[in-house]
Amino acid sequence: MSIAMIEASRPSAASPAARADEARWDAVQRRDPAFDGAFFFAVRTTGVYCRPSCASRAAKRENVSFCATPEAAERAGYRACKRCRPDELGLPDPKVAAVKQACERIAAAEEAPKLADLAARAGMSPFHFHRVFKKVTGVTPKAYAAQIQARRAADGLHTAETITEAIYGAGFNSSSRFYENAAARLGMTPTAVRRGGEGAAIRFAIGEASLGAVLVAATDKGVCAIMLGDDPDRLARELQDRFPRAELVGGDPAFERIIAQVVGLIEAPGQSLDLPLDIRGTAFQERVWQALRAIPPGRTATYAEIARAVGRPKAARAVAQACAANPLAIAIPCHRVVRADGDVSGYRWGVERKRALLDREAA
Repeated sequence: MSIAMIEASRPSAASPAARADEARWDAVQRRDPAFDGAFFFAVRTTGVYCRPSCASRAAKRENVSFCATPEAAERAGYRACKRCRPDELGLPDPKVAAVKQACERIAAAEEAPKLADLAARAGMSPFHFHRVFKKVTGVTPKAYAAQIQARRAADGLHTAETITEAIYGAGFNSSSRFYENAAARLGMTPTAVRRGGEGAAIRFAIGEASLGAVLVAATDKGVCAIMLGDDPDRLARELQDRFPRAELVGGDPAFERIIAQVVGLIEAPGQSLDLPLDIRGTAFQERVWQALRAIPPGRTATYAEIARAVGRPKAARAVAQACAANPLAIAIPCHRVVRADGDVSGYRWGVERKRALLDREAA
């Protein structure tokens, strides 16, 4: 997780560097493992540098400085702490490897594996495995398996001859289990998904902002799409391609207020969008999108930092793909993710719009 993802609690008059150091110090005081790898702290009186989560005796603030890498700390004359071993941070974590293997087994299994079986294969007790799995992935093993099954079912609804075939092909051992939460997970009934959204009502409207046309669409659960572009007709066609048989309904006066809120957010992206969202994606995409929403306005994070924040430090490319798949521009602020060298990189809605949004937030 990036320091850019911590809100400094000191007065805004402090310089950006000072606010960043205060945020780092807050993480050290909390011994927050989420920031391991994002920075290291060195203690002048002991000559040792540590991870933020180190459980060693707390140092005094005036004796602490911060380094970006172990190499930088060692060049400054500090040695690695023997308790938290910050110089070994890049080595494979056996717990992360065990969770990765468990995820692969869940994805490959016809039916969701039992917690006890997954824990036994990982060499842990069920309680310990459950805690480690949730810490690494952000969801429980049961929730992860449910997301895998729901995704299989959604894919199967488009190809199987019957809904029942899709349900059992996805690993559900009864249709009743599937239908319990089907609408919540799929965003509409299974029949509507199978028919390309047929029977589902999606309200939408297109507004105009300084960055071009803005399309906002919503199901009865919440806003399901915020799209930016130059051509309003093209945005409408893209929405229709996503839901080819849904009933697309023009927004009423109440919906126009939602459009106004979104346009207001584009013009002043430091605000919050107080609207319910209908977010649907894979388990990994949803974790990435949740991490993006934690980046404060005016700050940025790199793809690698987001990958570490979701427990997948080597998945920077997958994070970039999840950003590109984001259906809710602005509301899920993928524009706040940049490359390691600070370059704005790509943006589904156009790089110039990304630069403009970041400039507005910085101001």
